[in-house]
Amino acid sequence: MIAFLFPGQGSQTVGMARGFAEQFETSRAVFEEADRALGEPLSDLILTGPAEKLTLTENTQPAILTASIAIYRALEARGCRPDIVAGHSLGEYSAHVAAGTISFRDAVCIVRHRGRYMQEAVPVGTGAMAAILGLDSAGVDQACRDAAAGEVVSAANLNGPSQIVIAGAAAAVARAVEAAKALGAKRAVPLQVSAPFHCALMKPAQDRLEPELRTLPARAPRIPVVANVDAEPKRDAAEAINALVAQIASPVRWDDVMRRLVAEGVTGFVEVGPGTVLSALAKKSARGATVLNVAEPADLAAVEELFAAARAETSASS
Repeated sequence: MIAFLFPGQGSQTVGMARGFAEQFETSRAVFEEADRALGEPLSDLILTGPAEKLTLTENTQPAILTASIAIYRALEARGCRPDIVAGHSLGEYSAHVAAGTISFRDAVCIVRHRGRYMQEAVPVGTGAMAAILGLDSAGVDQACRDAAAGEVVSAANLNGPSQIVIAGAAAAVARAVEAAKALGAKRAVPLQVSAPFHCALMKPAQDRLEPELRTLPARAPRIPVVANVDAEPKRDAAEAINALVAQIASPVRWDDVMRRLVAEGVTGFVEVGPGTVLSALAKKSARGATVLNVAEPADLAAVEELFAAARAETSASS
């Protein structure tokens, strides 16, 4: 089985997917559709910047979605269709577009609102996030409990057994960083983010976005989408939307997602979109699997070879 993985916020770069927009009509059409859906030239921002505007959360989220789906459409046109998909945080929306759960047009509009609501949920400077390295989830949870002092701080991204991001009130996160070090963390690194994502402080954003998500036209995914919130494959529209609602103020259980994909029989992983964050994590959590990423047109050939090999193996065993 082959899984496609879609990146989340933080993977953006000015010029992402430029080669696809220039070389492939099916990719260029995605950029054009984003511009029409939003009523503004998002494609110009993606391709030419400026970077400081691209990194605004309400721009970053539709931009990464657009770049990822532009790349996905080029793969799809070459017959590279995954058996199962997942996406990290924002990337779960890209995964649902690839699976046919929601349209690209609806997705690009909803993630624009998602980014805006998440940014507005917490005043700038009052929230924070930090990466805790070399401490397991039980240790991180203990550090957060010890540091909370009545404020919010909790695990937000469980990316690997000893690579966990925490989020919450700025002072509580700072205390948790020190507590994690005292408990044996190898490193604790504050992250340059505009809001404390995937923690209880995002509940106002969840409350604002939920009615919009629940009115989206949604269909049963053509292929399973493994959700961030519980690492369970979503196979119908209601389950998919419920997971997207809960995801906003809940931790991204990416390590569990990867374990579930391996348990489902995935032996090939392809990161579809800007950056290599998810492919790097896959190499650690799915040892022995083939792991590729597609960020440039030159990357397509290796993915086509992966699919050709999978088809040959299926034919040989049938």
